[in-house]
Amino acid sequence: MSTPTLQEVLPATYPFTLTDDQEQLRKEIRDFAAREIAPHVSEWDEHSTYPLEVVKQMGRMGLMGIIFPAEYGGSGMGYVDYVLAIEELSAVDGSVGIIVAAHNSLCSNHIFLAGNEEQRRKYIPKLATGEWIGAWGLTEPGSGSDAAGARTTAVKKGDKWVLNGSKTFITNGSYADVTVVIAVTDKTQGTHGLSAFVVEKGTPGFRPGKKENKLGLRASDTAELIFEDCEIPEENLLGKLGEGFVDSMRILDGGRISIAALSLGIARGALDCSLKYVKERRQFGKAIAEFQGIQWKLADMATELDAARLLTQRAAVLKDAGNKVTRESSMAKLYASEVAVRICDEAVQLHGGYGFIKDYPAEKYYRDVKLCTIGEGTSEIQRMVIAREILKVSPSRG
Repeated sequence: MSTPTLQEVLPATYPFTLTDDQEQLRKEIRDFAAREIAPHVSEWDEHSTYPLEVVKQMGRMGLMGIIFPAEYGGSGMGYVDYVLAIEELSAVDGSVGIIVAAHNSLCSNHIFLAGNEEQRRKYIPKLATGEWIGAWGLTEPGSGSDAAGARTTAVKKGDKWVLNGSKTFITNGSYADVTVVIAVTDKTQGTHGLSAFVVEKGTPGFRPGKKENKLGLRASDTAELIFEDCEIPEENLLGKLGEGFVDSMRILDGGRISIAALSLGIARGALDCSLKYVKERRQFGKAIAEFQGIQWKLADMATELDAARLLTQRAAVLKDAGNKVTRESSMAKLYASEVAVRICDEAVQLHGGYGFIKDYPAEKYYRDVKLCTIGEGTSEIQRMVIAREILKVSPSRG
């Protein structure tokens, strides 16, 4: 009798029983990833190829609008379903996972949460179906964690806003049809002087800049955005004037859940390939899976992965229930990303010399995973957020 794979026993690792619909969703995405993504992973990675056709296919499947109501063209699902989707995609290729995450959680969600009804009706249906691709611009060359240090400006001139400046490390930046941009509208007000704007592709004075040559997640597009006297209509102000930073923090609460899910997927992929390798690799007359030292590594990897999944699903459940999840999403993102780095590191170690070459997937998981401890707030920022949250609530809070 053969030993079941991790994927075959995966349902038991969730903190609750998934519904039939959720099980079906996971199966559909897993089958899609195996069929449409897995055969191309190495090529996309090697050539930094953006998988545009796959993105469009995911739009037709409803994955590009998974968390938005059906009335806006979305799938009408919740964050639990969203976490499942991102994990399944990322277990095969984290690049695809982060494309979906940035599109849903950041760009589209900012428009959905902060926009007025006219803006929602104009943008969300095209984003949710994948007809348009979305990007979100907060980070600048001189302001990463310190968002208040932003220098991109938006100046009101008549019935127009004029944007000048640049953004960096923008996922989907070169391909986005719609970008949400955070800019300074009043430099005397600190974070309350930042506002959000919607900028459409082709707007004069707006263009993508340098495409970054990255360590990992190479099939996802990461680029600069450049604004040079870029004029947009006054109705493209997104949310209230001066509330761009406040709204961005709300957006990141959900976005960090997606990065936790991205971490889970990459880590699971690394564990899966490790399980396969240690059963096949023979040394000293037996499979290395029979050595206790190897078994203990696998046990730690699987245990930490399940713990990370529990934290991530807790945040997703609370988010679906309408709760504020600043603490929970930061905990999930912090723990899942750091666990994923450890698991991918051990995966390379378990493969020995083969873990260092591109013929085996462990090498790519190792490169891809590091972004998870950096994007949407570094581990250091997550610890600051968590500390701030636990210091202001009752110690009795669970």
